[in-house]
Amino acid sequence: MTLEEVLRMGKECLQQAGIPEPDWNAWYLFSYCFHLERGRYFLCSGETAAEENIRFYEELIQKRKSRIPLEYIIHETEFMGLPFQVNEQVLIPRQDTECLVEEVLKISEGKEILDLCTGSGCIGISLAKLGKCKSVTLSDISGEALATAGENARENQVEVRLIQSDLFESIPDSFDIIVSNPPYIPSGEWEKLMPEVREHEPKLALDGGGDGLVFYRSIIGKIGCFLRPGGSLFFEIGWNQGVEVSRMMVQAGFDHVEVKKDLAGLDRIVQGQYRK
Repeated sequence: MTLEEVLRMGKECLQQAGIPEPDWNAWYLFSYCFHLERGRYFLCSGETAAEENIRFYEELIQKRKSRIPLEYIIHETEFMGLPFQVNEQVLIPRQDTECLVEEVLKISEGKEILDLCTGSGCIGISLAKLGKCKSVTLSDISGEALATAGENARENQVEVRLIQSDLFESIPDSFDIIVSNPPYIPSGEWEKLMPEVREHEPKLALDGGGDGLVFYRSIIGKIGCFLRPGGSLFFEIGWNQGVEVSRMMVQAGFDHVEVKKDLAGLDRIVQGQYRK
């Protein structure tokens, strides 16, 4: 088989299996397997593919057909233009979360920042790399997630502090900025999620309790001991949670509370300044 035929086979297999965006998925698995970028592929697409590479590609296609997310198959993704390792212990970074990082970057210079529920570390590491921060602390309840975040910090050549903690339980300091993408999917919505999410991404990082707001209540309720007066709190939220999270922040002593939208025009970020 030529390289072109191998790629066509992958596209057809994923399309027949009903995988979303089959062409895109087939190409990324192909590029990973054959170590080819698009420019090089167009020059050599008529060449014969090595048998061992074909077998490896077929294995990857079968994994994707079983609804294992692409990022977990190739163990990497890109976020804010930076490389990140991912595995089934951490959420796959989403493009919408880049909107959260971009908001924090507006005020990050010289600040001490806590990334709570860090997962892969994509938020805090991006801030450490791009934000001219004074310091960045990454915290998560999962030791496996923190290990992945530590690997990502080393790969991106940034210095961060790692703390395993159930929210604020083991956090010893206060900060100028706290940013968090906590679990926010209501428990009752779990079975409605795509198989890629429901069966493979960590439920610990997704399930936000009965109404999806359990972690926001807990974080906001204890924020006074960990966010300095005049400091800023940034949350990622579900599309329909902006009003309630904003109300909780105002009641807890935040001014200038705003809801910002993502690239799809949906509510995605709530931010405010702590006045107490």
